[in-house]
Amino acid sequence: MTDDADLTARLDRIAAALERLAPPPPALPDFEAVGAFVWQASNLSFQPVSHVNRVPRTLLKGIDGSARQLLDNTRRFAEGLPANNALLWGARGMGKSSLVKAIHAEVEASLADRASAAGLKLVEIHREDIATLPACLGALRASPHRFIVFCDDLSFDRDDTSYKSLKAVLDGGIEGRPPNVLFYATSNRRHLMPRDMVDNERSTAINPSEAVEEKVSLSDRFGLWLGFHNCSQDDYLAMVSGYAEHFGLPITREELVREALEWSVTRGGRSGRVAWQFTQDLAGRLGKMLPL
Repeated sequence: MTDDADLTARLDRIAAALERLAPPPPALPDFEAVGAFVWQASNLSFQPVSHVNRVPRTLLKGIDGSARQLLDNTRRFAEGLPANNALLWGARGMGKSSLVKAIHAEVEASLADRASAAGLKLVEIHREDIATLPACLGALRASPHRFIVFCDDLSFDRDDTSYKSLKAVLDGGIEGRPPNVLFYATSNRRHLMPRDMVDNERSTAINPSEAVEEKVSLSDRFGLWLGFHNCSQDDYLAMVSGYAEHFGLPITREELVREALEWSVTRGGRSGRVAWQFTQDLAGRLGKMLPL
């Protein structure tokens, strides 16, 4: 009996060690609870987000064309129709990530009154966790919901090979992208890689054209390309005026224009981000809250 008890204890310790080495996959969250999640690569799980930091789409000025295209694409996807992965690229601070979050909220709200429609969820994945994207998509594949997996400020530097995993997931892998998932990304780079990286591949490869094709073909996986460019002074003032009106800031039009232009000069440029930062400063000076 002693030998049997000793053997049982040893087997229990071995089983516990194996479980620590290969723990069971984490349970999926309650996707009904909230509309947005953050993918946690460390333990392959989804962290619920109860409050998403975003502004209404109507406050995003100067990007009407891109907004319409992304809204139409997202609505079709939410309704179960064919839609494309989207790459929002271009100037910094022009509302790329804000547009993705605003459109998700708008489409999600439109589905709330339709009992037969599956919910549209937003899942953010960080740039440094792109290598775990296949695991993220695999966990979403069996869900009845539809998901926009969103990566903000996506780009790849020299010697970074994780872009190859992204290429296979978006288009070309055996499983491919799950039918209930779209991938949206924002980037300051149209081809997601610095120009010198592409040029280096051209100069050092045996077949330069094939090397360049390997690097730029990642952006080809996105069927929808939306460009964001530096805004004009009129667009900048429209952004500032829209924020001031929306939040009821007590300031005259003349004062608003003068202070907003002075603020843009100190920042060395105009953009949606500069307009929002000015609005926060103005609201603070006026003693007003900015409820979102």
